[in-house]
Amino acid sequence: MEFHYKGKHKHFYAVGLSYKKADAETRGKFSLSEEAKNHLLDDAKFESIESMIAISTCNRTELYGFAEHPFQLINLLCKHSNGTIEDFQKVAYVHKNNDAVSHLFKVGTGMDSQILGDFEIIAQVKNGFLAAKEKGLTNNYFERLVNSVIQASKRIKNETEISTGATSVSFASVQYILTHVPNIQKKNILLFGTGKIGRNTCENLVKHTKNNQITLINRTKDKALKIAGKFNLIVKDYAELQAEIQNTDVLIVATGAQNPTIDKEVFSLKKPLLILDLSIPKNVNENVEEIDGVELVHLDKLSKITDDTLEKRKQYVPQAMEIIEEIKGEFISWTQARKYAPTIHALKSKLEEIKQNELNYQRKKIDNFQEEQAEIIANRIIQKITTHFANHLKDKETEVEESIEWIEKVFHLE
Repeated sequence: MEFHYKGKHKHFYAVGLSYKKADAETRGKFSLSEEAKNHLLDDAKFESIESMIAISTCNRTELYGFAEHPFQLINLLCKHSNGTIEDFQKVAYVHKNNDAVSHLFKVGTGMDSQILGDFEIIAQVKNGFLAAKEKGLTNNYFERLVNSVIQASKRIKNETEISTGATSVSFASVQYILTHVPNIQKKNILLFGTGKIGRNTCENLVKHTKNNQITLINRTKDKALKIAGKFNLIVKDYAELQAEIQNTDVLIVATGAQNPTIDKEVFSLKKPLLILDLSIPKNVNENVEEIDGVELVHLDKLSKITDDTLEKRKQYVPQAMEIIEEIKGEFISWTQARKYAPTIHALKSKLEEIKQNELNYQRKKIDNFQEEQAEIIANRIIQKITTHFANHLKDKETEVEESIEWIEKVFHLE
């Protein structure tokens, strides 16, 4: 995987940090905004980095690129983030050549994600590549590699069940609603509380229920209005909470209070009600279950659903890794062929030259020389010789650079 740029040896590196060793605060220091990524890519050209992509999510920040030394990439990352070299050295990783390729395959297919089988990350890889390509910071190698990772991601998604089931409480809550409430798109849904879990649940509700009768209530109305504007939902005042509860079919409580915010005293129901309490500590008093028609589901039950999902996903890892190994193997074979193809081409040209000289000599020397037959035999011999050399260079045990050097020396190849 060694390349020559302007007479210098460059290797393919992956440098970065992730949730595995870096806590949220450290990851935050190295996080790259779109603007920072943009400046970093521009700066890469001045550092003689001709090919590089940058990925930054809440769980990882990584640079992949060709460099004489990984410090060139590490320096770029620290320069354009709030992280220091000292911080980086404590939690980071550096992968080189085939190890860097393997790492990108694992990252891009969700095998290295905090939530196993996460398929959001492949979009980050695609976007990272497209941003680099716009600036002329990619090459055929990179394009082929990213396309191979995308292909592996698609196959794992289609051929395994590693992406099925709920992996977050907000998604698990929506899955629970979908399976327990018939005709959900026609039901009234009330979301009380718009913190992080509330926002995520809101997004999942809009995406998966196709329901346009979702109402938001928050103690601070401005926060609810901000989220509602994003999804075009209804917002009601906190004072209207009790009245809204009487009209709803599904109540989701995602408040952050230290004591219950919902109690049986607020109910005078006319129809069944499903309540999901997504708060820590519990914000719905268990006495609501004393009311006929009320079903209460707490966060701990939904968390169990997500735990079970992740446990089930683990059984598909070997199948996913087989797909990765197959596509990665094809990519590595392509890179090796790309490396030795010019040598095989030059060898064939050299043998063609030897053949032509020999045919010219024999034509003068032998009467009624059967040039056509000699040409056929010579071509077949050349093909067999070049195939032998190509097979040698393809072999996994072969030291490709050393063999190429030897072939070029023996046959005086340019």
